[in-house]
Amino acid sequence: MQYRAVIKQSEDWWIGWLLDLPGVNAQERTREQVIESLRIGALDMLTTEVPFEPEGFMITVDVSGPAWAM
Repeated sequence: MQYRAVIKQSEDWWIGWLLDLPGVNAQERTREQVIESLRIGALDMLTTEVPFEPEGFMITVDVSGPAWAM
């Protein structure tokens, strides 16, 4: 799968985050390293088991898109 990422250089560091997987972000010394760290972070997030709570409910929430996306 492919996920959208934003990466940029900030002084001596490269920083980046995945738009499609909030919470996956990275900071590295090189562009290649930040991309690899984002790849590893995405894999970690997607393979982490989330236990189901017996009292809990799994639902979906409908959120309207921002005006610029319409």
